Amino acid sequence: MSDDADVIVVGAGLAGLVATYELVRAGRKVLVVDQENEANLGGQAFWSLGGLFFVNSPEQRRMGIKDSYDLALADWMGSAAFDREREDHWPRQWAKAYVNFAAGEKRSYLYGLGLKVTATVGWAERGAGTAGGHGNSVPRFHLTWGTGPEVVRVFREPVLAAAARGLVTFKYRHRVDDLIVEGGAAVGVRGSVLVPSSEPRGVASSREPAGEFELRAQAVVVTSGGIGGDHDLVRKNWPVERMGPAPRSMVTGVPAYVDGRMLGITENAGGSIVNRDRMWHYTEGLKNWDPIWPGHGIRIIPGPSSLWLDATGRRLPAPLFPGHDTLGTLKHIVGTGHDHTWFVLTRSIVEKEFALSGSEQNPDITGKDLKLVLSRVRKGAPGPVQAFLDHGEDFVVRRSLRDLVDGMNAISPGPKLELDQVEREIRARDREIDNGYGKDFQVMSMRNARAYWPDRITRVAKPHRLLDPAHGPLIAVRLHVLTRKTLGGLETTLDSQVVRPDGTPFDGLYAAGEVAGFGGGGVHGYNALEGTFLGGCIFSGRAAGRALARRLA
Repeated sequence: MSDDADVIVVGAGLAGLVATYELVRAGRKVLVVDQENEANLGGQAFWSLGGLFFVNSPEQRRMGIKDSYDLALADWMGSAAFDREREDHWPRQWAKAYVNFAAGEKRSYLYGLGLKVTATVGWAERGAGTAGGHGNSVPRFHLTWGTGPEVVRVFREPVLAAAARGLVTFKYRHRVDDLIVEGGAAVGVRGSVLVPSSEPRGVASSREPAGEFELRAQAVVVTSGGIGGDHDLVRKNWPVERMGPAPRSMVTGVPAYVDGRMLGITENAGGSIVNRDRMWHYTEGLKNWDPIWPGHGIRIIPGPSSLWLDATGRRLPAPLFPGHDTLGTLKHIVGTGHDHTWFVLTRSIVEKEFALSGSEQNPDITGKDLKLVLSRVRKGAPGPVQAFLDHGEDFVVRRSLRDLVDGMNAISPGPKLELDQVEREIRARDREIDNGYGKDFQVMSMRNARAYWPDRITRVAKPHRLLDPAHGPLIAVRLHVLTRKTLGGLETTLDSQVVRPDGTPFDGLYAAGEVAGFGGGGVHGYNALEGTFLGGCIFSGRAAGRALARRLA
């Protein structure tokens, strides 16, 4: 079986759409191959919150934020902590190029496609507490007006228009099993045609084959995503020496099709994989009470005020506070020998500070419903958060601390908590609230966050004692490790061309998005600054499409 095309794109997610968009702008013909059905066009990006990392944007300047390329690059390099001469060669170059993109053309490129962001800028991943280390020095998280579906839409619509003109052909339910390499160059793909599927977006589909296919073109672009949907593969690549043992129990933050298959297939064909031990998993995962895919987890995007306890009821050490240092917190948690932790908070905190990641958990912003968005500043928890309070198995709501601890113990998968231990941690924290001074770094962080006026109005509760009944009832939330992103991957040049293990370019083979570590095989290094995953798909997909548009005959 063959089709007339200049390029085959493997994966119909965001990076694949961007690469296809750039190719058809240049008049190239593209075959897009994906193992899922048409309902999944846009891939994992559709489910995202739509956060984008911009530097020195108009939105930042209106908030009084002073940002610059130099500051952002210092934050990026401090977070990435590149330390591998061979494997970090291309990631270092990608990091400089991406920060330059985020400080320059990125915003106009996306706005030219019709994408807009909300007026306020979020301050995600605030860091480990040192000026030269991990974290964002200033707010940089720009939320797309329309969340992930809107990021997908601005590329999907021109690609579908090109399909109507005959420039793009989609091959859904086509699972690539091999890359065809002839004369040292990638010239096509072969694999299995899977049985038809009518499953809704994100729902796991059959892997039963119904036939075979072979497709050829001048070049192949692999944009198939990472490994977060396969816990066995996550554990196989887990950096035990650096992070400690892999969790025995995790929830899944991505659909089942994020299976990492193309990484092994491309490596077997001769492509280089680097930094495979670098990954990004969240520590504030919930079991979704209304799941879409197997083991479906949702991440809490927390404000800074919840008290974070380990499985034994001991407070996590500074600076491991909500919203600060994801991987530092993850390392500490797995080092305790338990996979779960607890937030302890009040009704006042949950109403002001809890947000849930994902397009489906933010219907107001996803649906561009301004009236519904404004309801967030009213008293009461947002609808999706209230639904978890009502139905989520990880939430305990009680009027007294004794009853709260009893409720926590009723759902604890590990050691039983002692009331005296939990009470000591809460009362020690509460003492630091009573005046404007104190030695508690988390309380300092809360006050620092409220100095940023958008956070004070919309995101951070007024500091108060957790045991103050006026702010009750008390709430405890059982937290799980949630799989998400692959930070290493296929090694690529700045044109997104795959590199062989000896460092030479692989003719005809390109890779973009998460399968390429969002560029170069690991543009983030060891840590991500948030709002950078969608942007990495866009930047690397754009690089692949533009490079091939220039080079193809």
